Amino acid sequence: MLRIAVPNKGSLSGPAAEMLHEAGYQQRRESKELRIVDPVNEVEFFYLRPRDIAIYVASGQLDIGLTGRDLLIDSGADAEEILALGFARSTFHYAGKPGTISGLADLAGKTVATSYEGIVAAHLADHGIDASVVHLDGAVETAIQLGVAQVIADVVETGTSLRNAGLEVVGEPIMKSEAVVIRRTGADGDDPKVHQFLRRLQGVLVARTYVMMDYDCRVEQLEKAVALTPGLESPTVSPLHNEGWVAVRAMVPAKEAQRIMDDLYDIGARAILTTAIHACRL
Repeated sequence: MLRIAVPNKGSLSGPAAEMLHEAGYQQRRESKELRIVDPVNEVEFFYLRPRDIAIYVASGQLDIGLTGRDLLIDSGADAEEILALGFARSTFHYAGKPGTISGLADLAGKTVATSYEGIVAAHLADHGIDASVVHLDGAVETAIQLGVAQVIADVVETGTSLRNAGLEVVGEPIMKSEAVVIRRTGADGDDPKVHQFLRRLQGVLVARTYVMMDYDCRVEQLEKAVALTPGLESPTVSPLHNEGWVAVRAMVPAKEAQRIMDDLYDIGARAILTTAIHACRL
């Protein structure tokens, strides 16, 4: 069986389970379950702390895992990213008191507090900055107020928490993260079970990105309509009972669907419908 590590809690857990369910895999019914077997798909899932997943995968005891890019890099484990999953996105920044730090060079000689010591230490080393790094498990915003550090490095979403703590973002992002699929570095790249698993997840990603659009249009407007809805290879075009009309079907990006519907209507298309895609293979 393919042995897969899945986050057991936190912001990664729910979306990961939802994606696996959409990909056709059985998931646990209770949060206390640490291991389940999906015999139909020949997969065994292990529910682990997100921070530990890269370590388990790197050991070779588990074939692949779902975790955050940030956690993978911070762990220093001998594992690699093989597919980005598009959820749990975050951005890492340095932050300090207003007016105290203007750029990366000002971090020299300072102490940086963070929950991601591996990421920060590597970033500072890559830029030749000699600074100390202090590891804290959470609430790093208070580190400056309590005199533990002069700078923090943390996930920044809206910046509200930083402003409430009297801090501001400094410089460019350290890194951008999201949920990813990982495997041990140097693992067999031709494993058919791994390829099947990745195809299923890629199918979910495509299904979430596109919708199926159907509409009727006059034959003389078909070329304009097809230009608006080219599909992935080509749209499906079928003649209607009424002469001079055709039915068209094509996949279109979900975020552009409303604009495309407006444009189709303007050139005379009618009965324009969109439907969700629940699964696909490209």
